[in-house]
Amino acid sequence: MNNPQQLRYSKEHEWLSAAEGGVATVGITEFAANALGDVVFAQLPEVGSTVTAGDTCGELESTKSVSDLYAPVTGEVTEINEDVVEDPSLVNSAPFEGGWLFKVRVAQEPDDLLSADEYADFAGS
Repeated sequence: MNNPQQLRYSKEHEWLSAAEGGVATVGITEFAANALGDVVFAQLPEVGSTVTAGDTCGELESTKSVSDLYAPVTGEVTEINEDVVEDPSLVNSAPFEGGWLFKVRVAQEPDDLLSADEYADFAGS
């Protein structure tokens, strides 16, 4: 399982990049993408909306099920990945590159985000 070392991870299987200029990128992990199966629809938070760490902020629908998307941090959504809205399969084919979901201006970061190694242990990979 690919878990880039520079990212941090939530126990809900989202990843978070380091904030650049206060803005971090959010996506789901390869583990989550594989567990979901083929993603066919992405409902992402609206630009300008506030997300709260640990709270639901969207949904990903696959051929198997519908799964909630959780915010790994608290902050304001500054951008969504329109490419994923148009082609949700990017979440499966490139979860850490072109399949990112949204960007957030981080107001508060929880203490429980995991390193890549901690996440690998948690996910059993």
